Amino acid sequence: MSKLKVMLSCRDVSIRYMVGDFKSIGLKEWVTRRLTGNYKVVDFWADRDVSFELGQGDMLGIIGANGAGKSTLLKAIAGIMEPTKGRIVRRGKISALLELASGFDGDMTVRENAYLRGAMLGYTRAFMDEAYASIVDFAELEAFEDRPFKQLSSGMKSRLAFAIASLVEPEILILDEVLSVGDGAFKAKSEAKMREIIKGGATTILVSHALGQVRQMCNKVLWLDNGEQIAFTDDVQGVCDCYEEFLRAPAGTEPKFDPDKIAAKRAAAKAEAERQAAERRRKAAEAAAELERLRADSAKLAEVRRILKGGAK
Repeated sequence: MSKLKVMLSCRDVSIRYMVGDFKSIGLKEWVTRRLTGNYKVVDFWADRDVSFELGQGDMLGIIGANGAGKSTLLKAIAGIMEPTKGRIVRRGKISALLELASGFDGDMTVRENAYLRGAMLGYTRAFMDEAYASIVDFAELEAFEDRPFKQLSSGMKSRLAFAIASLVEPEILILDEVLSVGDGAFKAKSEAKMREIIKGGATTILVSHALGQVRQMCNKVLWLDNGEQIAFTDDVQGVCDCYEEFLRAPAGTEPKFDPDKIAAKRAAAKAEAERQAAERRRKAAEAAAELERLRADSAKLAEVRRILKGGAK
């Protein structure tokens, strides 16, 4: 991939959480235990040695079970946290739609929360004045503008957050399960909005448990399992097939992406499709020949009948 086109690069990114006694004790007790050696710390690696590159207009789907390290990786890419090891290079304005319904005040109205969230995202008051009507229209909340935010359903809250966040025109866009907000009609509308942003040339990362979305929308895929990188490739269909097989496999099965196995399966499927097509063509030819024979027999029978009819006269 040309360096001029690389918008996001992750090189051997590893992210560690430290868990231990300090989570439940005070500073004095922590110092005492530290000095006496009666102190326990456990390192938990949420991600280990994750590497990939994305160019302008790429859309990466990140898949993996809960606890695979997907959301932690997104936070590091968005700049919310720094990786323990490795390096992340971003080029261009980045926007992350993470945990949509967080950051709102339940006692404030929908209108007030819209302006509050806009301010948190860096939008000016003048910009929000101009955009507010389109926000509530897109979120389908015109009848709830003066209601306290806490009275909204979880779907309504997510719709408002999505409507505000999708106003931006980023060069790198991060989506964490945001295309599943709202009901079926709003899901379709939010997906269409994301497609519009992507067509504008944004480099996009989508985390989703809906493999159908990944198959349809992404041209690259990253598979994580317990923080380990199983695969990063442009063979989206192949990785999704392997991941689905892994989900159906017995507990304890090791996740694996085998390009040679996938290629062999595709070759076998292609050969079988060609065999079936040839069989259909053979049967069609036989049917056509039989039809022609029947037509010939029918013509002969008609001729015999005509001769007999003439003889009878």
